[in-house]
Amino acid sequence: MGEAIYKEGRSLIKVENVSLVLGGNQILKDVNAEIKDLIIPGQTIGQVVGFLGPSGIGKTKLFEVMAGLINPTSGQVLINGKPVKVGDLGVVQQNYPLFNHRTVLGNLEIAAKKNLKDAVARKTKIDDYLNRFRLKETINLYPAQLSGGQRQRVAIIQQLLCSEHFLLLDEPFSGLDTIMVEEVCQLISEIAHLHEDNTIIIVSHDIVSTASISDTLWLMGRDKDEKGNVIPGSKIKYTYNLIEKGLAWQKGIHESDAFNTLIKEVKNLFPTL
Repeated sequence: MGEAIYKEGRSLIKVENVSLVLGGNQILKDVNAEIKDLIIPGQTIGQVVGFLGPSGIGKTKLFEVMAGLINPTSGQVLINGKPVKVGDLGVVQQNYPLFNHRTVLGNLEIAAKKNLKDAVARKTKIDDYLNRFRLKETINLYPAQLSGGQRQRVAIIQQLLCSEHFLLLDEPFSGLDTIMVEEVCQLISEIAHLHEDNTIIIVSHDIVSTASISDTLWLMGRDKDEKGNVIPGSKIKYTYNLIEKGLAWQKGIHESDAFNTLIKEVKNLFPTL
């Protein structure tokens, strides 16, 4: 699908002139970014955005602003054209926090109640996700009885039930072996393409895995003055449209010379960010 002809639809997530000052320190400065619906006739295509940058650059603070968890000093984040509210964008954290005293079903029931008041509708939705994510046999297990991969999938379902279409995955490849990374990449792709509006933002240090499943890459960094001194406050400095480069939605992309050239370019940019 890498050469597919597509067009951009309506704005799904928009970051407008976001700045953040904490304790007198400029963390973010004039951050602008936008994710639009990608439309290919006859296909359901979601959006996957890889969000990369050196440690300490402010990625965590930006995603907290995007998720409505903290308010920016200035600027705004819009989800479907409306100011973001807590819960609009689900955040799946590295340790996949679940209620340890509740079963998988109990955890998902709590999440589903936010948007589905009808018990039958909740059960149908939960059963559908459990089947899609190959978790039906875990329904009566407690988090301590799950493998790391199972916990991650339950945490993703939990956030999908809360936020419906928008997910932010914080370091989803951290601590995983090669086979598990491939499984998580496949899972992310499957989730993205379940619905046209589904939008997944991956915050990660794993440049290769993130780029391999993204249609857009954001690189976060700081500007420098004419003397080379860093100007406080991070922003999205580079945006890569991987669809236009023919590097999106392709299996075996790691074997592509063009993909490996992109990875080399991104890695070379990191020391300058």
